[in-house]
Amino acid sequence: MIRRIVLAAALAVACTPLCATTYILESQHTEGVIRWDHLGFSHPTAQFTLVEGTLDFDQADPTRSSVMATIKLANLSSGVPDLDDNLHSVDFFDIAKYPTATFKSTRVEKGSAPNMLKVTGNLTLRGVTRPVTLDVTINKVGTNIRSNLPSVGFEATTTLKRSDFGLGMYVPQVSDEVSIQITCQADEAKAYAKQLKQEADEAADDAKAAAKKAAAAAAAAQQ
Repeated sequence: MIRRIVLAAALAVACTPLCATTYILESQHTEGVIRWDHLGFSHPTAQFTLVEGTLDFDQADPTRSSVMATIKLANLSSGVPDLDDNLHSVDFFDIAKYPTATFKSTRVEKGSAPNMLKVTGNLTLRGVTRPVTLDVTINKVGTNIRSNLPSVGFEATTTLKRSDFGLGMYVPQVSDEVSIQITCQADEAKAYAKQLKQEADEAADDAKAAAKKAAAAAAAAQQ
């Protein structure tokens, strides 16, 4: 996992447009919520939390930014076991055959306020690729006081038709349109990769020390 992130960071930085900073999507603070209408009686939700990707963000001119993200659908969860089984099945996401969804931006435009953007890109889901536009609000750009990493955070919303992606079962009783709300934090790629490597090295050293201590205790017990 650490090696994959470090390699992804290196490749992303090598391809970064001039003046843009490359960030890694931080999985512990990135998630999305899907909401739909169920027969007019309720509005259930499902959540996805396993998101990986990169953001090339130009703070001086955000329209020069771009994002690529992969959503792992294995833990897509509504909190209702029977519904989760349906969502994972061939009737809906068919995650055994299509374990991920991907989004790659193609255009970034200014929104209705200085901290708002419209991000258009290609969403690939269940083997189908369609254009999708996200309404994005930039929450904050700066240094994370807990990790000491340069970070950026944003919210994004969109509405799409699930039938466009082969997910149209029970339409129109269950709404074809679903809303998606995403919250995301991303950390500067080089600093994030360095921190992860440092944490991995420290964990390895601790494991070695523990193994050495256990071996010494076992040897002493045999005397």
